[in-house]
Amino acid sequence: MNAKLKDICLLLVDVDGVMTDGRIIYDGNGLESKFFNVKDGHGIKMLQRHGVEIGIITGRTSIVVDIRARELGISIVYQGALKKLECYNEIKLKTGLSDDQIAYIGDDIVDVPVMRRVAFSASPSDGLQEVRNLADYVTSCAGGKGAVREVCDMIIKARGGWEEVVARYEL
Repeated sequence: MNAKLKDICLLLVDVDGVMTDGRIIYDGNGLESKFFNVKDGHGIKMLQRHGVEIGIITGRTSIVVDIRARELGISIVYQGALKKLECYNEIKLKTGLSDDQIAYIGDDIVDVPVMRRVAFSASPSDGLQEVRNLADYVTSCAGGKGAVREVCDMIIKARGGWEEVVARYEL
């Protein structure tokens, strides 16, 4: 698994069920809320500092996703992506990266076409069974509960940067 992870330059993630627990909450005014995990966000920031870019490909469209992406410094954001493979191919063209430099975390059937292309695919522990069966790795954490962080840490470690990350937080 480390061999697949050491050359990763871009981590693409789904949102609902991966960055969140999949719940969508509407208030009385129809405003949408999602629950993001701070550990996932910290993992994303650490991975970015380690030189790996992050991107989002999600089937739904939500202002909440734009806000979270801006907060985390994620500039590759595709929303309303019902055919995620088209977005994936566009991302490859824009970045100049190849399949063997990209990882993806998905949890549902719509994620399968991209998961089949990338060097490394992961699914949260509560992802659809068919997706977990296809994934190179199934996280111990559920979506929205540390699954993204788990994969971020794995990539950093495989690239030999964990000691550098830890040193940043030592006194």
